[in-house]
Amino acid sequence: MSEADFDIIVVGSGCAGAVAAYVAASAGKSVLVVERGNYAGAKNMTGGRIYSHSLKEVFPNFEEEAPLERKITHERMAVMDPASSMTIDFTSPELAREGADSYSVLRGPFDQWLAEKAEEAGAEYICGIAVEELIKDESGKVIGVRAGEDEITASVTIVAEGVNTLLCERSLGNARPKASQMAVGIKEVFELPAGVIEDRFLVPEGEGAAMLFVGDATHGKVGGGFMYTNKESISLGLVATISTAADGANETPVYQMLEDFKNHPAVAPIIRGAKMVEHSGHMVPEGGYHMVPQYVFDGALVAGEAAGLCMNMGYQVRGMDFAVASGRMAAEAAVEALDAGDTSAAGLAGYKRRMEDSFVIKDLATFAKWPHVMEEWDAMFNDYPVMVREVFNAMFCVDGQPQQHLSKRIMPIVKKQGLFKLARDMRGALKAL
Repeated sequence: MSEADFDIIVVGSGCAGAVAAYVAASAGKSVLVVERGNYAGAKNMTGGRIYSHSLKEVFPNFEEEAPLERKITHERMAVMDPASSMTIDFTSPELAREGADSYSVLRGPFDQWLAEKAEEAGAEYICGIAVEELIKDESGKVIGVRAGEDEITASVTIVAEGVNTLLCERSLGNARPKASQMAVGIKEVFELPAGVIEDRFLVPEGEGAAMLFVGDATHGKVGGGFMYTNKESISLGLVATISTAADGANETPVYQMLEDFKNHPAVAPIIRGAKMVEHSGHMVPEGGYHMVPQYVFDGALVAGEAAGLCMNMGYQVRGMDFAVASGRMAAEAAVEALDAGDTSAAGLAGYKRRMEDSFVIKDLATFAKWPHVMEEWDAMFNDYPVMVREVFNAMFCVDGQPQQHLSKRIMPIVKKQGLFKLARDMRGALKAL
């Protein structure tokens, strides 16, 4: 192991890669990070929001220096049909409690800060070069990377290449995810003064809101919309399952979905007068527990989105806290293996033990059925938004005609969907959630 160029090579400097590099370098190991983008965060995208608990494990005082946007203290969920929207707005002191709090972030500055922390700890960086393959010895053990014409060796390679897992496919034999397990995210950032954002979202100065949309946001297809408040901008976008978004039979491509979403009566007033300053797109792993591949190999570990670590619950979207935690645990296991002099899969098995004992795999396993429920639940994206509109119109419209009791107004609307079907759908969703 002493003959290798580095103790650890990390491929990719997203949340998982940068944290892995920081933890390993802080333990005194020689670390090289190879980042395909021209700088850390150049090609990364999120909605975006990070739950602080996993970051706090690595950087206890991150709030004092990380480029955070706003602490999220308001949660909103909206059910939309083409012309209406029903929104739930929730706020609570618990949302701001240390350890349970979350922040909106922009990945460009946030990932650069993580990379700076890794460099300060002693990690070396090479940016603007793609790793084309993992190099192996005669036994098949990973011993480094090939980037361009250079071969660089390491005792352990941590693959944190992101959602487009080309290295894992080519060099580690992991299968390409199914189209139904992947989504495409498309996002625009709109500049607005801080005071205007706070007024429009009814949040105190410096605080922020997160909002998720289901239904007509994706024209009745599996997916949804999102909106996050930043300091002086709003992140607005959609996530749609690739299997439907890329289907030639789909009459509305995802970019048109976004345009229609921005013009919806529930969305247009929020970005009124705002200047669009950024447009981006990215793939998103959404298969949950059943798409997590093998992530421990002889000489190599896989972390972050490359390991499928993302979870979209409809009311909650998580990925960055999984990435940070997996990067930390991968580095800890690599350091442990290096110190023990065994970087085989058996020597690196501490990563698997850590992952399975942590919230990462446990949460994915708990909600393993949800991605399939969402995939099969057409009514949630089509029929139920219409039902919600009709129910609330029956409640709130006053036109001078004599009114019946509320139950007599609402029950015929609900019965159109079928009481047994509605009960069955709700029961299935609650069991999966």
